[in-house]
Amino acid sequence: MSNMLEVKDLTKIFVIAKDANLIAVNNVSFSLKRGETLGLVGESGSGKTTVGRCILRLIEPTEGRVVLDGQEITELDANQLRDLRANMQLVFQDPFGSLNPRLTVSQTIDEPLKLHGMKSDKRGERVREMMSLVGLDEHFYHYYPADLTASEQQRTGIARALATKPEFVVLDEPTSMLDPSARAEILDVLKKIQQELGTAYIFISHDLTSVAKISDRIAIMYLGHIVEHAPTEVIMESQRHPYSRALLSAVLFPDPARPPDPYVIEGEIPTAINPKPECPLYGRCPIREDACKEAVPPMVEIESDHFSACRRWRDVAANTQP
Repeated sequence: MSNMLEVKDLTKIFVIAKDANLIAVNNVSFSLKRGETLGLVGESGSGKTTVGRCILRLIEPTEGRVVLDGQEITELDANQLRDLRANMQLVFQDPFGSLNPRLTVSQTIDEPLKLHGMKSDKRGERVREMMSLVGLDEHFYHYYPADLTASEQQRTGIARALATKPEFVVLDEPTSMLDPSARAEILDVLKKIQQELGTAYIFISHDLTSVAKISDRIAIMYLGHIVEHAPTEVIMESQRHPYSRALLSAVLFPDPARPPDPYVIEGEIPTAINPKPECPLYGRCPIREDACKEAVPPMVEIESDHFSACRRWRDVAANTQP
């Protein structure tokens, strides 16, 4: 299956002072197939949300290419980009804050349809279709956001984003503000939509358990870089980057058959302002070597479809405790 989305060497630099540049995203590359979900994982400040917004051109990338269905998004003018918006959407982290409090559920879902020129007789039918798809009964039709639970608010936001039936959706921490039961409901809704519409997702989160439930592949970010990228089951069972392993080690899995695997990386996360040309984990890495200080390690395919940006990836699994 061919790639629907291609991201190549994406970089975003924020100039914060005359001689101070914050490199939020640093030469990020990946691809996405139709109907596939890529989980983008990392701690706060790793750059994952900036990646999603640069892809959608909500933030202008500094460098790099983004190609959707053969069309280079980074070269489109404002009018061309507006026409493409129906095919790529965003679901926000805060379900209540992302909804207009003066619009009902039906008006919220109808808004993008009206914006993209769908006729009124078809819009009503599409609104009901999307409400049904996300599990909102028709009695919610005239409800306002304040009348809804957090789960119902997020279902409304998902229905709004999916109303134009885009091929590609960025989900920016869509479950982080929900309780565990509501989180599970929303993940089920997203999987159902994907099965019925074939929508491709980038699922941005710091919650690896949620990411593992919905993602086909996972890319792990640290300090603006993707440090490891592989199918979900590979990332969950055999990490080949010390940061990935530490991240997985910190997750409490509700599985008695999975013993704890302590792997701790100590020290503070360094600043992304004017970073040194070295491995971003160098100052904290338990298995670093001199060569790691000389340049950022390249992303290498160590096994089929398993990529790591670590020179000593063979040693990551060998060290139970650094």
